[in-house]
Order: sequence, then structure tokens, then C-alpha cells
Amino acid sequence: MNKKNTSDIIYGMHAVMECMSAGRQIEKILISNSSKGFGDLVKLAQKQSINLAFVPEAKINGMTTKNHQGVVAFISPVSYGHLHHIITHVYELGENPFVLILDEITDVRNAGAIIRSCECAGVHAIVMPKKGSAMLNADMMKTSSGALSYVPVCKEDSLEKTIKYLKDSGLKVVACTEKATKQLYDIPLDGPLALVVGSEEYGISEIVLKKADELAKLPMYGKVGSLNVSVAAGVAMYEAVRQRNFVKG
Repeated sequence: MNKKNTSDIIYGMHAVMECMSAGRQIEKILISNSSKGFGDLVKLAQKQSINLAFVPEAKINGMTTKNHQGVVAFISPVSYGHLHHIITHVYELGENPFVLILDEITDVRNAGAIIRSCECAGVHAIVMPKKGSAMLNADMMKTSSGALSYVPVCKEDSLEKTIKYLKDSGLKVVACTEKATKQLYDIPLDGPLALVVGSEEYGISEIVLKKADELAKLPMYGKVGSLNVSVAAGVAMYEAVRQRNFVKG
């Protein structure tokens, strides 16, 4: 974030607290580690599961020249979706839900590219953990070519609980990982489905892998060990699209 992109931030303790109280979608709050008197703000942010970080005041000064009082908040350009409402609505339409879970993908460009592919592939919802995910900001909106405005993003406290809910709702959870023995093309993907992809650095967390119904990998024939996560996600989504179209046809 820099001074050229200040439309994504608000500053000042009272302004930030008013935004939280009003239910605005806040991605992250930065507080100067030399400031005091932010106890109420911290408690409210923790209650709403908003990411907090204490940083040198010079970092905040680099974001705005205004009287920030030692605190800035990053505002999401979109409202979060409610996964339960989305799944229920898709079933009511007589369709099979199609969900993509992003397990701690922090790179804005990768996340934006994935969201763009989701919109093209007809994904009904994207699930991201509230902590450890890329921020939904103007940069992501640009990278997604505006697709962020059309695909609901659901920020969840626990992917473990979310996966349990999806499985209880009839969705098959397929984790795309190099640790799999099965290839993606050998797994039925035409029914209610949640695909999981993980971060470039760490992949899918062990707890999510254990909760998945299936582990799937893409065949690799070159010398490079893996695909970029946005490319891998696109390939996986379009295999599901191919299978769904085959069943319809």
C-alpha cells in the first residue's frame, strides 16, 4: 500500500471504530507500536476476527500524511458472502454447488488471477480463511479484471469447520496437492464440489488434507516440480467444468 492508493484505507482511532461498529468490511488494521490507548479498538477488532498488526509508526506515515493517530484500517472493496446462504440458494436452483477454497494464499496477484478463473468457470463461492490470506483490495480487484465484483468471497474463521459444513451439505472436498497418489482426471468432479488449493510456499495445511474426501494431483512431465498455484487452480476448475458439461451433454 502506498500514498497513491489511499482509497483503500481509513485512518484515526474513532473513524476506524465507527467503521467496525457500522459493519464495514475491514481486511486488516495496523496500529503504531509506539501508541497507547487502543484497548477498546483492539477488543472490538478481536471480537470481529479482524487481523491486527503492531508496526513502526514510520510504516503508517508512509501510507498517509493525514492525522492518523497511529492507526489505519484497510477496507475491502467488496462485501463478504455468507456460505450457508449461497449453498442453500444453489441447491434451491437445482444446481450442484461449486466452491473453491484458498488455503492461506497470501499473494494478491495469484489470488486475483484465481478469482478471475473462478468467475469464468462458474464457481459459486470462494472461501478464504480470515487470517493468513491476501487482502481484498483495489490491487486484487485490478488483478482479477473486476471478477471480484461478481464471485462471492466468504471469509471463514476455521477452514476445518467450513469443510465439515460443506461435507455435511453434500459437497465432495477434493484437495489439489502434489502429495496425492491419484490424478485429478481419475476423480469424479461433476457433483456438488469443493476444490482446495494451497499456498505456493507451504501448500495445503495438514489439517485440511486430513479432512478432504480426496487428494488429487496434476501429471507433471517437465523438470520443474510444480505449476504456479493460479495455473493449477485454473486447470483443476476446468476439469470440473469439462466433467459437468459431459454429464449435461
